[in-house]
Amino acid sequence: MEWIYLVTAGFFEVSWAIGLKYSQGFTKILPSILTIIGMIASFYFLSLSLKSLPLSTAYAIWTGIGTVGTVILGIILFKEPINAMRTICIVFIVLGIVGLKLIPMD
Repeated sequence: MEWIYLVTAGFFEVSWAIGLKYSQGFTKILPSILTIIGMIASFYFLSLSLKSLPLSTAYAIWTGIGTVGTVILGIILFKEPINAMRTICIVFIVLGIVGLKLIPMD
């Protein structure tokens, strides 16, 4: 269950990061409210996952999901540039996330 909490926290991490862009420095009320809700939900689900996952693993995966998700949505929603080096870096982040999940927790 802790992994579901962690992935959920990661998705909310992406939502509030994207929300920051739409809030335009917290000057737009609805995007600002949704961003704050995303922040609270992200931290809440991260805290639930930390009940049984190591902090270092959970934090790295949480930020990795957030990073990869925001890069992908930045490309899709905001037409941010994509090139071979950015793609390679995203692949390395994903490999790191998968690697941390596969390493046995003793």
